[in-house]
Amino acid sequence: MKTQSTSKAATRGPAEHSVRDQIVKAARECFAHYGYGKTTVADLAREIGFSKAYIYRFFESKQDIGEAICGECVDGLFDQVREAVDQGEDATDKLRRFARTATTATVELLFTDRKLYEIAVHASAENWEVVRAYTQRLQGLLEEILKEGRENGEFERKTPLDETRRSIFYAFKPFIDPAFLERSLDLLPDAQTEVTGLVLRSLAP
Repeated sequence: MKTQSTSKAATRGPAEHSVRDQIVKAARECFAHYGYGKTTVADLAREIGFSKAYIYRFFESKQDIGEAICGECVDGLFDQVREAVDQGEDATDKLRRFARTATTATVELLFTDRKLYEIAVHASAENWEVVRAYTQRLQGLLEEILKEGRENGEFERKTPLDETRRSIFYAFKPFIDPAFLERSLDLLPDAQTEVTGLVLRSLAP
């Protein structure tokens, strides 16, 4: 079902993409006002002035609209992490920047756009495709850092790379995942810093 939807989107012309963008923009405002959980596609249709049937020409469900909004959000979060990592001096510095920026960027979202953060929490709890893709991108970046650290002798090489990557990501997850982060706020920044330090010590050759 998702594949068909993606394929359709890829073949749409500029005019239809413009309508999709209009729906996403209006949905974001509507969700920000009423909340994602309380807003139906019918509510959204009334706000925009479209029919439900017309909206369903572009999106299969409210979740599809939510995923489009979340996609823009996580792209921005990832770009911040990628930029911070690229400025690192070595693998150790890059790992610190990875953990710190992934945390601070998500915390900033919580305090600057509460309703969008609520969509992100819902997306994480329901394991939406856009969240899985974001997780894969973060883990891919983490693996790059680990490989660099192994190649230049900063990190140990005995533990399988995929096991190391997953374990480190699990350790950082309470400070990255919106579904967990809010419950960890009172532990920041000390807990995140201490976990990062422990991870780095465990990577020592």
